[in-house]
Amino acid sequence: MKIAFFGTPSFAVPSLERLLASGQRVVMVVTQPDRRRGRGQRQQYSPVKTTALAHNLPVVQPDRARNPEFNEQLSACGAELGVVVAYGQILPDHILHAPVHGIINVHASLLPRYRGAAPIQRAIIAGERETGITMIRLVREMDAGPMLARVVRSIGSDETSDVVEHALAELGADLLLSTVQTIEAGQHKEEPQDHALATLAPRLTKEDGRVDWSLPAAAIHNLIRGLHPWPHAFTFLGSSRYVVHRSDVVDAHPGTRTPGAVIAASGDALHVACGEGTTLALHALQPEGRRVLDTRAFLVGYPVPPNATFRSEPEAR
Repeated sequence: MKIAFFGTPSFAVPSLERLLASGQRVVMVVTQPDRRRGRGQRQQYSPVKTTALAHNLPVVQPDRARNPEFNEQLSACGAELGVVVAYGQILPDHILHAPVHGIINVHASLLPRYRGAAPIQRAIIAGERETGITMIRLVREMDAGPMLARVVRSIGSDETSDVVEHALAELGADLLLSTVQTIEAGQHKEEPQDHALATLAPRLTKEDGRVDWSLPAAAIHNLIRGLHPWPHAFTFLGSSRYVVHRSDVVDAHPGTRTPGAVIAASGDALHVACGEGTTLALHALQPEGRRVLDTRAFLVGYPVPPNATFRSEPEAR
């Protein structure tokens, strides 16, 4: 079949490459417009555009998918099937129905749970023990279309979102290829989602990373790994802000401790009291504007005073 591929970040690259390696005919690649990034604000291609150009594929970058010019381009390419993998724009009805076989989507959750822009991160933050890929047909409502296939993957207790995302990108590429082949053979089946079980996974913001030390240590640990590598969990000691990169849940702390209170701060140990009598060990921190430090290096460069307490807000100077 002739396929129009919609995608932007590195998560979508394995899916595009798997289609090409299988001999599927990708007649158009649609990706987000080039963005300026970094200190020099240089214009950069998306990972999908870079991949497409390396394979000499035609690339289209509409500012808005509703653009009439883009509709004409999609019609002209003769695509029989559309494939969306983390494209980044909502497609209007006339685009959804343009290819004869419609448009399918590689979604990184076990739908109907975690519909939205950040399903991997939200699943980890919630402490889920498994996630996966669901192939769906795109409809007007966000991630609500009928399901064509799914694959399940467990989430390790210390895995961060980037590790899980990389694994799901590969699983999604395999599932996409098998789904396309099933559609091509006319053997695909569709199963409606149970909308009553739907949960949302809204886009992440930097504010999501603010650590609430009254939560149990496991919940804070899940937040830290779910927000790695962006936007990161953060906390304050005195008036200084620190990003927390790695952590671990340790034994319950003795006695009654104020959440955020430092229990141990020496050598390789930086233990902090959390809610419900639990304790979190911090293994890597990053002072504002500085490099990431392991616990030992952090305590040497930034000694923690006696009776110190990590907080959600900076203390007034």
